[in-house]
Amino acid sequence: MTAQEIITRKRDGAKLSEEEIDYIIGGYTAGKIPDYQIAAFLMAVYFQSMDAEETATFTRLMRDSGDVMQLGEFPMPKVDKHSTGGVGDKVSIILAPLVAACGVMNPMISGRSLGHTGGTLDKLESIPGFNTQIPMEEFLQILSRYNFALIGQTPEICPADKKMYALRDATATVSSIPLICGSILSKKLAEDLDVLVLDVKCGNGAIFEKKEDARKLAKALVQTAGVFDLKTVAILTQMDQPLGNAIGNWFETEEAIRMLHGQAPEDLHFLTIELSAYMVWLAGKESSLEKARTLVSSQLKSGEALKRFREIVIAQGGDVAFVDDPDSFAKPQFKAEIIASQSGYVAEAHARKLGQISMLLGAGRQKKEDSVDVLAGIKLHKKVGEIVEKGSPLCTLFANLKPIPETLIHRADSAFKITGEKVAKLPLILDIIE
Repeated sequence: MTAQEIITRKRDGAKLSEEEIDYIIGGYTAGKIPDYQIAAFLMAVYFQSMDAEETATFTRLMRDSGDVMQLGEFPMPKVDKHSTGGVGDKVSIILAPLVAACGVMNPMISGRSLGHTGGTLDKLESIPGFNTQIPMEEFLQILSRYNFALIGQTPEICPADKKMYALRDATATVSSIPLICGSILSKKLAEDLDVLVLDVKCGNGAIFEKKEDARKLAKALVQTAGVFDLKTVAILTQMDQPLGNAIGNWFETEEAIRMLHGQAPEDLHFLTIELSAYMVWLAGKESSLEKARTLVSSQLKSGEALKRFREIVIAQGGDVAFVDDPDSFAKPQFKAEIIASQSGYVAEAHARKLGQISMLLGAGRQKKEDSVDVLAGIKLHKKVGEIVEKGSPLCTLFANLKPIPETLIHRADSAFKITGEKVAKLPLILDIIE
């Protein structure tokens, strides 16, 4: 058996055996199969796909390329949430301490920004000193004490996925459903979870723009998770405009902190409560989804979730002063307001365009090794369905390490559309796959 033979079989549409998939994953993890052959394998999968059995096998072997957490010693249910990526999505920062306050354990392993989508790790690391790269032993200690921790993928967890993830981006195979399933679920299965809630984004700022494609992904994720007896629900959510009003690392962290203090945009508040409630309900902490919503809302309102977040910031080395007083954080050197050229209703605030602009301002990465500017990003003043007056600001662009070029100001202006006719607000939840 050779990598070339396996690539040829998948290229020609054959179903791969467990032995063949194991040969590819094991060989790549061990450095015996080069990037260029794995790139060819990824492209073959992209065009020929995998059936349900292949996808489950691929997922299991990706998980088993590293260690699997053993969390059986912790008596409470283990739950997690994963978003397929969008613009302005800072839900995890709020949700993790919130569900922990409701009596469930959340061993959250997050990722970094790449392209127009933000990454939870970069957002958290905008808090000075906050350490997301902690060894597994320390992670488990923090988890035991606080019911949750917020870290990046460790060398022990799914090393095959860590190598393959960047190659998927470079080879334009990110949107392959079997590859997405393997990447997401291998890491979540390695967390030894009881419950997984998936936020599958749909729209111009998501992996899949069309609802039917996003639904196919959601169904594949739920079906594959079911093979491993992982109780999973996928919630399809709209990503045609950014979530909340902030895009960029500190700005999103600040918005999350303000929600923990009791101030939040309507869409961010609604989605965070809904995702948290599903986690709490499926974990068995409440007998109905409605009761779970009530519990989650009460733990947010009481300040218990904020207390939990303060504790984790301190435990992971962060400066809690900025949690207590986000206004005390440094301010960016450069800013530019985007002004409405006419009165009317906002018909579009294009998520992908705004995410790309935020990246080019310095908030994101074009390449994996790029550094980020924590004070770069965008603050939205108007969203779809809202009334806007001519001459009033639609959004403000910010940068700290370099001035804002005119080209980005023009691009930001083109991300908005204004119409004279009344526009309905965009629905946030599009479907639920159980």
